[in-house]
Amino acid sequence: MARLTVNGTEHDVDLPGEVPLLWVLRDQLNLTGTKYGCGVAACGACTVQIDGEAVRSCQVALSDVWGAVTTIEGLGQPDNLHRLQQAWIDHQVAQCGYCQSGQIMQAAALLASNPTPTDDDIDAAMNGNLCRCGTYPRIRAAIKSVSEGA
Repeated sequence: MARLTVNGTEHDVDLPGEVPLLWVLRDQLNLTGTKYGCGVAACGACTVQIDGEAVRSCQVALSDVWGAVTTIEGLGQPDNLHRLQQAWIDHQVAQCGYCQSGQIMQAAALLASNPTPTDDDIDAAMNGNLCRCGTYPRIRAAIKSVSEGA
């Protein structure tokens, strides 16, 4: 039995320790905003935060979770969007939308550690979060609009 704090709520999970966090979130906790993309941490669709650090949940075993987990569902609520979620809407970032939860979680971690990133900082932090629709300029613009330097 493992105890996880996800989006501020404690959960007891009765699964083997080697089960990836992604499947715990999606299948056990029904938090389906975190997406399965590739399963090898190459695309970023499954990005969540553990203690504020952006991680690929497909590659973190349940037994290796070291702190509080935040998913896209915990970042903001429909009636109280996170600033990045609103920026995604304002900049019309999403097309198919599949990668967007991972993109937003990665961007939130970036802004928490670097509130005024340069374009190079954004590109470096977002490297590895793939967008099949190619909305990278909109993603950068949305992040810039939320940064303290905007």
